[in-house]
Amino acid sequence: MKVLPGSLQAHLDTGATTLCWCWRLTRRDSIVQGFTDHDRDVMFDGTAFEAASGFTASEIRDSLGLSVDNLEVTGAITSQRLDDADLEAGIYDDAKVEIFRVNWADPAQRVLMRAGSLGEVKRAGPAFSAEVRGLAHYLQQPKGRLFQYTCDADLGDARCTIDLEVAAFKGSGTIAALIDDRRFTATGIDTYAAGWFSRGLITFTAGAALGQSIEVRLHSKAAAVVTLELWQPVRQPMTVGQAFTIKAGCDKHAGTCQGKFANSANFRGFPHMPGNDFLTAVSRPGSKAR
Repeated sequence: MKVLPGSLQAHLDTGATTLCWCWRLTRRDSIVQGFTDHDRDVMFDGTAFEAASGFTASEIRDSLGLSVDNLEVTGAITSQRLDDADLEAGIYDDAKVEIFRVNWADPAQRVLMRAGSLGEVKRAGPAFSAEVRGLAHYLQQPKGRLFQYTCDADLGDARCTIDLEVAAFKGSGTIAALIDDRRFTATGIDTYAAGWFSRGLITFTAGAALGQSIEVRLHSKAAAVVTLELWQPVRQPMTVGQAFTIKAGCDKHAGTCQGKFANSANFRGFPHMPGNDFLTAVSRPGSKAR
């Protein structure tokens, strides 16, 4: 049972209320955005909640146990701060969401109704619907280490120990020509072998996508022409001459760890773990022990 602040409870007791819903989003890049279904902007906690026409939410349901409580927010991309390219680039994926019930006549009278994160976002033209997942969904995600052939460390983290800032593992280049929204040819990284940056990370240091980092799907090289393919489109259109930095990638296999990084001492996988064939094998007459 939610306990309301005394001032808000007194307002409700009058029977004539001035209430609205306010949503606060904290994106993965730490940018905070606020929206409200009121017809005027609402301000509190240093956040301006913009009046967004047609921005509505489904009913909020709470259940016992650890089941995930979801609701859905629907609306149109009418706000100058809701950008279609940002939605497509995944900037809002897993963004923190706070939902408030607020007295718009006195925003100090408010209560936090739900906190969670954004899940699946669906779009149809200018309209969108976003799933808001309760905090319980994090309890359903796998935690801890996995026993597997490949390494479960992130390249360059404290467990891996590789320094990705050295020149051998980090390059700088510019876009030479665009192929499509995920592929382009590049200059400045010609000295690196093909595949060196596959599964690596590219960060744009100029242009509209300044500061955005995206995983590299494929790094190829043919007749001195270097081509990079990204896993997802850049949130703003790429342009010829746009600068970037790029870091080496790793396929998480023991051979790559030793051959490419000379780091087998810090390999965090189990390459000699017996597989299913070994576990299901049975002894047969005349067979030799391994």
